[in-house]
Amino acid sequence: MPLKLSLKPGEKVVLNGAVIQNGDRRTTLLLQNKASVLREKDIMQLEDVNTPARRIYFPVMMMYLEGSDTPDVYNEFALRMTEFMSAVRNASVLEECVAISRDVMSGDYYKALSRCRKLMDYETERLADVSKCVPNTPKKGRDAA
Repeated sequence: MPLKLSLKPGEKVVLNGAVIQNGDRRTTLLLQNKASVLREKDIMQLEDVNTPARRIYFPVMMMYLEGSDTPDVYNEFALRMTEFMSAVRNASVLEECVAISRDVMSGDYYKALSRCRKLMDYETERLADVSKCVPNTPKKGRDAA
């Protein structure tokens, strides 16, 4: 069954490791066989890997794009997942972590990426909760107005 990929003007995708950019009009591509495809919005740059959940997403993304789990990338994933799971107490999030690990072990990297987005959403919610609890303290010293 072909995969229908609709691209906006100027949108980029990675297709089996090659970056493809659409022209100035909306385009539809039909992929007739299995391929690794990531839309621009799902591609994470190394400089954006700045939270625990993103440190899980990035190696999974690399395994997906490379089509395999090279030992260094897999080990990075395993380390970051272990760190994340040791810090989280929410049962449903821990279940999601186990599911991601299963997906990675079975080579279903795209499914693991989808699940990783849920971890990033959870992390964003938790960080927002923390920022609400931290009081705004007046500046002292030279920076005070």
